[in-house]
Amino acid sequence: MKFVIPGGTGQVGTVLKRALSAAGHDVVVLSRHPAGPGEVHWDGATPGPWAAEIDGSDVVVNLAGRSVNCRYTPANLQQMMDSRVHSARAVGEAIAAAARPPGVWLQMSTATVYAHRFDAPNDEATGVIGGTEPDAPGYWGYSVDIAKAWEREQVSAETPHTRKVALRAAMVMSPDRGGVFDVLLRLARLGLGGPVAGGGQYVSWIHDRDFVRAIEFLVARDDVEGPVNLAAPGPLPQRAFMRALRAARGVPVGLPATRWMAEIGAFVLRSDTELLLKSRRVVPGRLLEAGFAFDHPEWPAAAEDLVRRLRDRAAR
Repeated sequence: MKFVIPGGTGQVGTVLKRALSAAGHDVVVLSRHPAGPGEVHWDGATPGPWAAEIDGSDVVVNLAGRSVNCRYTPANLQQMMDSRVHSARAVGEAIAAAARPPGVWLQMSTATVYAHRFDAPNDEATGVIGGTEPDAPGYWGYSVDIAKAWEREQVSAETPHTRKVALRAAMVMSPDRGGVFDVLLRLARLGLGGPVAGGGQYVSWIHDRDFVRAIEFLVARDDVEGPVNLAAPGPLPQRAFMRALRAARGVPVGLPATRWMAEIGAFVLRSDTELLLKSRRVVPGRLLEAGFAFDHPEWPAAAEDLVRRLRDRAAR
């Protein structure tokens, strides 16, 4: 099959391209800065020669969008919004104009669309969409607005011959350098992997190999469309999440951090505390209902696998 992955040069795209290529698929990545074989230039916003790659392809997986690992300044938030909406619109226009449109368009979204909550998990049927929580900073609502606009752009695209799925993805955990798992493991090794602001906020995640398997599953299941949560069925409080990570790495102690300490740390790392403090208790209702079986449903075993793979790679 031919897969076209707009915005596929980041961590998630690298994981997906590597796995799909290894499985024998033809993979084309659309990038603003193409640097290797199989990468084609696009600007992420307007039609261009890149659209020829989509015409005749089997699957489009649009991952394009400015990284959320940044300070949530007004300028950065606007770039997050524009990069997601404009790229989704461009992909929709390319599919609509294709003589042979792809069978399925998987559009990256985010589990951040759900409310900051501790009381119950969010699945696709009963989950609470965020943006109005009284106990959350007001600017967190803009992240929800971005997610809703992202999904709305896909829904409104006139692509009657292409099935559309919005991937409400949790953090994808892989042993690749620079990914979220790499950052969290580095903090744990430095002794900073303790509870943040009490550690009661939930962390939703998905193992990289389950992420790839879920993509393949959704491509094959032509009866699934609309929003789908890509998250392991075992979200857990941040304190337990980091405790399991420390155990997998053999780090006995993790210093706790208060909210204001988290603010300082996020500033130093040029990131934002929403990534640490928002409670994302997301579960994969539709995947499980459709019969998808996770190889790594629980975090302690998943963390052990990721640490083992990291060590194996370093030993080569």
